[in-house]
Amino acid sequence: MSAAAAAVPMPIDPSRVRHRGMITVSIMLATIMQALDTTIANVALPHMQGSLQASQDQITWVLTSYIVAAAIATPLTGWLCARWGRKQVFQIAVVGFTIASALCGMASTLWEIVLARLLQGVFGAALVPLSQAVLLDINPKEKVGQAMAIWGAGIMVGPILGPMLGGWLTETYDWRWVFYINLPVGVLAFYGIARYLPESRPKAERLDLFGFATLSLAVGLLQMFLDRGEQLDWFNSAEIRIEAVGSLLAFAFFAVHTWTARDSSFLNRALLRDRNFVIGGLFAFIVGMILYATMALLPTLLQGLLGYPVIYTGEVMAPRGIGTMLAMVLVGRLIHRIDVRAIMALGFTLTAVSLYQMTRLTLDMDSSLVIISGFIQGLGIGFTFVPLSAAAFSTLAPHLRNDGTPIFSLLRNIGSSVGISIVQALLTENTARAHAQLAAAITPYDAAVQNLPPLLNPQTPAGLAVLNLEINRQAAMIGYLGDFKLMMWLTLLSLPLLLLIRRPRQAPGADAGPPVDAPH
Repeated sequence: MSAAAAAVPMPIDPSRVRHRGMITVSIMLATIMQALDTTIANVALPHMQGSLQASQDQITWVLTSYIVAAAIATPLTGWLCARWGRKQVFQIAVVGFTIASALCGMASTLWEIVLARLLQGVFGAALVPLSQAVLLDINPKEKVGQAMAIWGAGIMVGPILGPMLGGWLTETYDWRWVFYINLPVGVLAFYGIARYLPESRPKAERLDLFGFATLSLAVGLLQMFLDRGEQLDWFNSAEIRIEAVGSLLAFAFFAVHTWTARDSSFLNRALLRDRNFVIGGLFAFIVGMILYATMALLPTLLQGLLGYPVIYTGEVMAPRGIGTMLAMVLVGRLIHRIDVRAIMALGFTLTAVSLYQMTRLTLDMDSSLVIISGFIQGLGIGFTFVPLSAAAFSTLAPHLRNDGTPIFSLLRNIGSSVGISIVQALLTENTARAHAQLAAAITPYDAAVQNLPPLLNPQTPAGLAVLNLEINRQAAMIGYLGDFKLMMWLTLLSLPLLLLIRRPRQAPGADAGPPVDAPH
């Protein structure tokens, strides 16, 4: 049994919760603030790079430092809540995240913003799992589906609206407003949580320091391995070999410790005995891979290859958010009437269809296919994420939620980082391979080459340079299409796993346990 689980306060009785609407608004403001910061900085990176005088490789630490810190800090959420109370942890997380956002906006050097982003990740790690746990506790069983739809919509705001909002703020004001926008949101969220959220009864427990240290080391080294592998030619680099071996050893120590600890371990073993939670966590990992990898690829594809302006890129990607929000509304109404496995199957099928459409993209097309495929993928993600959360926690005992929600978020975060790293590495590799194949086909004896206009004549230095740029574009497009095809097959191959999910007999929260006093 984990230290966190042993001390987790008894769940809140939904029938005794007052101000449910204000609690929901307050915690969702914090959730949206955190979710936005996973992607809002992406489109602003070129502007940051120039302002902070950083190289292309260095500026990516603005993104990866946040993911690493959040992934490492997320599993601490349950223990922190057990020791100091969920309301207090929530308040500290909001305050810390808001202050870190201000520090990001004020940063004048690369290392200042990287350190500020690390702080953002540390404080922001608790916001998403805590918001999910609170919504599960304050809502009666007949409203859990709608509550998870609201929570899922908040989670989806980041990858959907982040690039568009970041592009608009960067273009209209300055890249620093990508972070300053969190300040008023953080203030409102803190006030709502302090005023309306019921406090849980904390109970001090010992932290499983060995379990936390080994898991943190495994996740941190894995992220370093994924981030730097392509730059250092993977296992030809001693650093990459050390990170790979270190991550495997740390995870092995964590796994052995978890299964053999007598008194307590960092991961509650009871979570692993719940099949729906385990399969749901696997799906969370897969959804994180597909969603965040796609969102990482599209802005560079649209801006770099198709030449779309930053703001127009956000506008073209906006229908994805419309599709997701529409699906969220429908799922909230259908989740108690239709088998969640059927809803998830529909979501994965729509996602696969959208990815197939993306494999048909070309360099000379208009934006219609991008808009249509984005809308369909938005529908697919919306039909997947909410029932996934409901199914994963449907058979989990209420007292395990504070342990389960951080692990669920951790798996999604790791999935996103793994997905982004894989598609970026494959994009580089496939682009180089396609460039070599296309260049090998160009010879002065080819009739097609002989009929090229003078501007593309490979016999002249200027023509050769222009021709090479065009080959680069074509090769890059082939690389992007290869990534979309890979994710399409991953989505289709995941469908049979739905059969392993048990249909819940009762909704989460049916057994709420002893009541906790509502605020006075």
